[in-house]
Amino acid sequence: MSAMGSSLILASLPIAIGIVMLGLGLSLTLDDFRRVGRYPKAAVVALLCQIVLLPAICFGLVLAFGLPPEPAVGMLLVAASPGGPAANLFSHLFGGNVALNVTLTAINSVLAVVALPIVVNLSAGFFLPDGAALGLQFDKIMQVFSMVVVPVAIGMLVRARAPEVARRLNLPVRVLSVVVLLGVIYAVLYAERENLVGYFVSVGLAALAFNVVSLLIGYGVPRLAGVDHRAATAAGFEIGIHNTGLAITIALSPTLLNSAEIAVPGAVYGIVMFFTATGFGWLINRRRQVPAGSSAPVA
Repeated sequence: MSAMGSSLILASLPIAIGIVMLGLGLSLTLDDFRRVGRYPKAAVVALLCQIVLLPAICFGLVLAFGLPPEPAVGMLLVAASPGGPAANLFSHLFGGNVALNVTLTAINSVLAVVALPIVVNLSAGFFLPDGAALGLQFDKIMQVFSMVVVPVAIGMLVRARAPEVARRLNLPVRVLSVVVLLGVIYAVLYAERENLVGYFVSVGLAALAFNVVSLLIGYGVPRLAGVDHRAATAAGFEIGIHNTGLAITIALSPTLLNSAEIAVPGAVYGIVMFFTATGFGWLINRRRQVPAGSSAPVA
């Protein structure tokens, strides 16, 4: 791919993410937000894990692995990103409460407009000498808002006013979302192709560790709080599968962070999470199978 082609991808990233978030909106209704009242414990525990616990754990892992400044900020950007659309698919495949997934994705996408700037600004200020310049100021926060909330709201409006149109658009937009994610990952890997080996060595283990911890916390903490298996499974995937496309777009966008190095952890995480999520889903389902000679499922 030429440098010009790569530049075109980078310039079109905000539009691409807008399309992805529009697709999310096409699958949402106001009932998805009201549904929190039906699963109050599961929703509150999962959201606290996502917004408070994950960034704190990610910060500890970043320090433990001794990541360079830009990849360190990139890891925390991933931690602050909401659950990705793929979380719903994995939850469906492995018996999770998909309705809860949709609800958590909806709420997380709105909260991300506040959470992302806070985490990015704090991490940039801590790790980068020119962190103030690279942070998300008010005008940049409004850009994040326009990329996240506005397309979701438009998609919900289409769903409410023209449900048949929303139904027909749903599958094509989902397919496009996967293409967009692969495209942004490719754009990052191409831009940093000369440093890929070093980045995978330095970031790969940290991304893998954070992904595994995210999945385990997403499932384990709700279970410890008394949440049932299906809801905990949904929370596990929602917390472990991040919207890495959004994280990469914020990192690469010339009007936001404009840093391929900050985008690398999102690209690596975006590749790793599909393999770990599959293993995680298999593992938690296997543990609930009835062992030989036993009449009760394993908790």
